[in-house]
Amino acid sequence: MSGKRLGFAMCGSFCTFHRVLPEMERLKAAGWDVQPILSPAAYTTDTRFGKAADFVGQIEKITGKPVWHTIYETEPIGPKKLLDLLVVAPATGNTLAKLALGLADTSVTLACKAHLRNARPVLLAVSTNDALGTAAKNIGVLMHAKHMFFVPMRQDAPESKPNSVVADFTKIPEAAAAAMAGKQLQPMLLA
Repeated sequence: MSGKRLGFAMCGSFCTFHRVLPEMERLKAAGWDVQPILSPAAYTTDTRFGKAADFVGQIEKITGKPVWHTIYETEPIGPKKLLDLLVVAPATGNTLAKLALGLADTSVTLACKAHLRNARPVLLAVSTNDALGTAAKNIGVLMHAKHMFFVPMRQDAPESKPNSVVADFTKIPEAAAAAMAGKQLQPMLLA
């Protein structure tokens, strides 16, 4: 999608960052103009999966742009029509709940709200241990919402975590192309 402007937002499902960042690189290599956006948790939290500053540095190296991580930075997305597509990968249960309820109190949720005001696509890559539990209703609401699309997903550990679902992040580029065409990449639920 050469020349298209892509917001790439990441939330705090830290265990998936190592699978998401290569897809960000693939999108950049395919010609997308990638603007990184991090939730407050993703921007500031050091975990057993890595230090926040290291992830921020890696993301800025991939995209060649500073990470937006505040509401102030993401609010202009709507009025200035800054993006053609907004990807949220990983999209945590917390972020999915806020989007389903119309809350815009973080850099990522406000980016989505601002972007949706222009009737442009948002692509969600689910990563939550509760997708088939309490979060299922929020996913259902978002599946029914206009301009919301999903990266195909599957249960990631049905025996040990029966409610957990994670998107197949390798499908982000294909799902992004489909979302730009106003279509949901199928199948949405993978075996």
